[in-house]
Formats: sequence, structure tokens, C-alpha cells
Amino acid sequence: MAFAMQQQSVVLLPGMMCDARLFTPQIKALSASYAVSVADLTQHDSIAAMAASVLAHAPHNFALAGLSMGGIVAMEIMRLAPERVTRLALLDTNPLAEAETMKAKRVPQIAKAKAGALHEIMRHEMKPNYLADGPDRAQILDLCMDMAIDLGVEAFVNQSIALRDRQDQQEILKQITVPTLVMCGAKDTLCPIERHQLMHELITGSRFEIVDGAGHLPTLEQANNVNTALWRWLEE
Repeated sequence: MAFAMQQQSVVLLPGMMCDARLFTPQIKALSASYAVSVADLTQHDSIAAMAASVLAHAPHNFALAGLSMGGIVAMEIMRLAPERVTRLALLDTNPLAEAETMKAKRVPQIAKAKAGALHEIMRHEMKPNYLADGPDRAQILDLCMDMAIDLGVEAFVNQSIALRDRQDQQEILKQITVPTLVMCGAKDTLCPIERHQLMHELITGSRFEIVDGAGHLPTLEQANNVNTALWRWLEE
């Protein structure tokens, strides 16, 4: 027990309609050496409230890694309590406010989800855009669907509203001083490479890595490469 208390804590923040299964390979790889936990981002309808909830349940100091919406929440945590974060990893995410074109899509999606069409939205409008072509694509897509359906309509509505109303975080990125990894899939069409190049340029001293053969979910698509990058990030 004494040894476990000495382990560095790592808090992982999943993307929209994802849970701890998004990070299964990373949890397996890191848990022997680090105290790994995955936050619940389903209970609130604002990024600020999600960030406050993570801080309320997290250890006093911790390494923080977020993917997609989780990365957006991670940036908000850096605004609220940067002194608590020992290092930061931003994966396949976006520091900008929601584009008007995306805002317009959220309204009908929320209405359809409330009317019972969550499965249709996730299967046809969202999840197919997440993944690069590869031998495991169908299996990963099925896992994504399982996570989304298990989380349910309320989580979808909360997260859709939070993403729709989020604030630009570029000024926050300029103030980050902890060791930071910025990483994305080479074929991420939702949060493209240039968005990560921007984050890398805004965060002084950050490391920028591109994961070949991956789209928006490299933690599952190219797990070994992501694990290697996270080990380097935690140990440097």
C-alpha cells in the first residue's frame, strides 16, 4: 500500500461518448508503474463544470492526458488549476471555439437523440468519421458504438451542449509551462494536423508527435505507438 501511494497519478479524460475503454491499452501499459484513473465526463453540460468535477475527484497533483473532448476539458483544467497538473498530453483535440457550422449540426442531433435515434446518429453521422482505414477498423467502430450506447442519451446531450458552447483556449495554451505532449493521428479529419501544430506552437517547449496509420482515436488504432509516446512523456 505504501508503494501505491508513492506512484505518480495519471488522469485520463476520454472523448465524446467514450469511457475508460478508449484507453484500455494505455491503462494496461501504465498501471504497473502509475496510478491511472479515467474521469467521468458525462454528468455536466459545460466544459467548465466537467473540469471542476475532474478537479474535485482527482489527486492533489497529477499528470493529465485528454483526447478530443477530453483534451478540451484538460485545457480548461489548465485554466482553473494549473498548479495541480505536473504534465499535460493533448491528443486529437481542438483549442478553438466551436465553428458555426458545427453548432448548427448540434441542434438537430440533440433533437434526434432525445427522440430515440442515438444509435443512428452515432453509427452514421459521427463514428465513421473517427477512424482511419485499417484491419481493426470494424472492431474499433463496434467498440465505439458500445461505449456510446452504454453512456446513453443524457450524456450525449450534455456533451453536445458543452462542446457547442465551449470557449477558445489559445490564450491558456500560451501560459502552460509543464512538460507537454501534443499528439494526433496522421489521418484525423475531425481535429487535423494543423490544429495540433498550432497548439504545439502556442505551448513553449512542447513535444509534437504524429501517429501514422491512425485517425481520431490513435489510443485504439495504434495503441503501441501511443503507449511509447506516453511512456516517454511521463518519464522525461
